[in-house]
Amino acid sequence: MKIFDDFSNDDARDLITAYPLGWVVAPGHGVDAASLLPLLGEYDSDGRLVRLIGHMSRRNALYDALAPEGTALILFTGPHAYISPEHARRRDWGPTWNYAQLRVEARLVFTPEATGAAVDRIVAHMESGRKTPWSKEEIAHRYHGMLKAIIGFRAEVTAMAGRFKLGQDEADPVLANILDTLDDPALVQWMRRFNPGRADETE
Repeated sequence: MKIFDDFSNDDARDLITAYPLGWVVAPGHGVDAASLLPLLGEYDSDGRLVRLIGHMSRRNALYDALAPEGTALILFTGPHAYISPEHARRRDWGPTWNYAQLRVEARLVFTPEATGAAVDRIVAHMESGRKTPWSKEEIAHRYHGMLKAIIGFRAEVTAMAGRFKLGQDEADPVLANILDTLDDPALVQWMRRFNPGRADETE
């Protein structure tokens, strides 16, 4: 349904921010040229995703497949769960799966000069909010050796599509029941986001 394909720049940004581990694939290069990698987005003044910043091992098959630059398909998966008729409180209702995903096509360019900065950014993002955030200075004797084994990159976005199947097609009573019974706070939050005003938290 087309309704599942409608999303905003903010939706894309928040999904990548919350779920930064994405599949990076080099189409046409075999099954080894696909890897899960942590990625951070960069956005223009309108909030539109324009590039992704990351790093990978120089031994990763993606490095040989994409160097010095190549087209990559990048897949992000957000919250997801099996939705049972038990959640809907209707035995005559068919089970389904709710999920959020983004599909990004990008021109990936390796940036060895920016490897350290790419690592610093993902560490700062993931350590943010921790009681005692980790710092690279804590492994100073090993850090530079580790850095030589990886390489930074930027992925310039050329196309993006998404699918946010989050209960938009459900009748209001069914949606309210799913939100009330589903034991997945993250998915519930995204379902409410895509169904504003349809099932208040007080119901």
